Amino acid sequence: MKGTPFKLKQKLSPSAAKRKAARDLAMAKTPARRLKKKQNQDIGQNGTTDLHHTGSGIKRVSIKNNRGNFGNGTKNE
Repeated sequence: MKGTPFKLKQKLSPSAAKRKAARDLAMAKTPARRLKKKQNQDIGQNGTTDLHHTGSGIKRVSIKNNRGNFGNGTKNE
C-alpha cells in the first residue's frame, strides 16, 4: 500500500505472492474497475474528499464517510 506510514504487506510465500499479484491485476482490469478508474482520473481527487461511485453516478463525499461506510462500519461488507 503506497501512501501509508505502516508496513502492511502480507507475509506470503513467493508462489502465493505471484498468484495474488495475478488475481489483483485481473480484478483491476475488469470493465467496471476500468470505468471507475477513468472517472476518477477525469474528475480528479483532492485531499479532503473521496469520489463515491453510486448506481446513478459519482458524488464527492467526506473521506470519513466514504471509507467508514457512512457510519455503518466495514465489518459486514
